[in-house]
Parts: sequence; structure tokens; C-alpha cells
Amino acid sequence: MEKELSYAEAIAEVEQIVARFASGGMDVDSLAANVKRATELIAVCRKRLAKAEKDVAKILKTE
Repeated sequence: MEKELSYAEAIAEVEQIVARFASGGMDVDSLAANVKRATELIAVCRKRLAKAEKDVAKILKTE
């Protein structure tokens, strides 16, 4: 079972994928797999951001 990534880890991996793509360092054979992985990582980031937003709203509501 893969450990759950932090927001920072997920965004760093997305940035690595984008950099490889932008530099031409990604071959056509791995393109689909990298796009899939980036999509999964972006979903992790969105989930983390939504949770943080909810937590902050909850804190502000109680003060």
C-alpha cells in the first residue's frame, strides 16, 4: 500500500512531470502514464486544499 502523499510531495511530483514534458525528456511511450499520474496527483492536491479550506472555515467560525 502506497503511503498518502502530502500536498508538497504531490505538487513536487507534478512539477517534475511537467518539467520532463516541457524539456522534451518524456517519450511518447510514457506520455499516457505520466498524464495519468499527474491527474492522480492533482486530485490529491485538490483534496488537501478542500480539507484545508474546510478546516480554516471551521476555525474562523468558532472564533
